Amino acid sequence: MALLERIATLVRANLNDLIDQAEDPEKMIKQVILDMQNQLLQVKTQVAIAIADQHLLEKKKQENSDRVGEWSRKAELAVDKKQDDLARAALQRGESYRELTDSYAQQVDDQKMQVENLKAALRQLEQKLAEATAKADLLAARQRRARAVSRATDAQFKLGSMSGSSTFDRMKRKVAHSEAESQAKSEIVASDMEARLAALEKDDRIEQLLAQLKTRREA
Repeated sequence: MALLERIATLVRANLNDLIDQAEDPEKMIKQVILDMQNQLLQVKTQVAIAIADQHLLEKKKQENSDRVGEWSRKAELAVDKKQDDLARAALQRGESYRELTDSYAQQVDDQKMQVENLKAALRQLEQKLAEATAKADLLAARQRRARAVSRATDAQFKLGSMSGSSTFDRMKRKVAHSEAESQAKSEIVASDMEARLAALEKDDRIEQLLAQLKTRREA
C-alpha cells in the first residue's frame, strides 16, 4: 500500500541528520511537519474507511451464516415430510451460503489485519509528528537565542564605539546640565515652600497671641 510505504519513509527519517544537512533547518522541519500532518489526515481517513469495510464484511458474514441456518431448518422440514428431493436441494443451497460465510470470514480476518496495520502506522506517525514538533520548538528557541546574542553583541559594539567619541561626551555634558537644572529648580521650589510654611506658622502664632490677649482682657 503506497500510503503505508510513504509513512514508513517518514517514520524512518532521521530528523537530526535532516536538520544538520539542511541549508534552512527551520524551513525544512516545517515542511516535514506539514508532510506528516497531511499523511496523518490520510491515515485517519483510511482507518475510518477500513473499519467501516470491516463492519460491512462482518454484516455480510452474519447474513450468510443466518441463511445457512434457515436452509438447514428447511431441509429438516423436508425430511420430516418425506421430501428427500427438497431436503437435498435445501442442503445444497445451505452449503452455498456456508461457502460464502467462510469466504466472508476470511475477508473479515484480512480486513482486521489491515485495520491493525493502519492503526499501528497512525500511532507511529503521531509519535514521529510529536518528535518533529518538539524539535521544531527547540530549533526555534535556539534561533531566538542566537538572534538575542547577536543583537546584544551589536549593541555592545555600538556602545563601545560611542564611549570614546565626541557624541558620547556631548551626551554626558547634556545630561549633567539637565541634572543641574533639575537640582536648581528643586532648590527654588523647596525654598519657596519653606517661606510659605514659615508665613503660615507666623500667622498662626499671631492668632494664638490675639486669642490669649482677648482672654486676659475679658477676665
